[in-house]
Amino acid sequence: MGLTVQQEGGNVWVLRISRVFHKAEQDTAQAAAAKDFEAGGTAKVLVIAEDFRGWESGADWGEMSFLFKHGDRITKIAIVADPQWETQLLMFAGAGLRRAPVQFFVTGQTAAARAWLA
Repeated sequence: MGLTVQQEGGNVWVLRISRVFHKAEQDTAQAAAAKDFEAGGTAKVLVIAEDFRGWESGADWGEMSFLFKHGDRITKIAIVADPQWETQLLMFAGAGLRRAPVQFFVTGQTAAARAWLA
């Protein structure tokens, strides 16, 4: 399993990604978030990529309906990962395509990422 999701206080959702990230994992996480958003919730998202090896090949990663329908419910995204993944993870998070600011932090800067989300 390459993804775990935990909801914390202050509307913070922590997504921990490791190894290869699979499309089915994203779909499951988005379905849970959609239920919360439809009930009026919002989220600040902290993505922590540890031992990350990329995305499942051959999957339809270009599907954007969640972003169009619920993207405004996400108010900030902080990504903590190895610098080699910065460009790809920022692109994957939709930096520049969504209203919410997206900020990258280098592995080991999780406290700074949490402070930025606050």
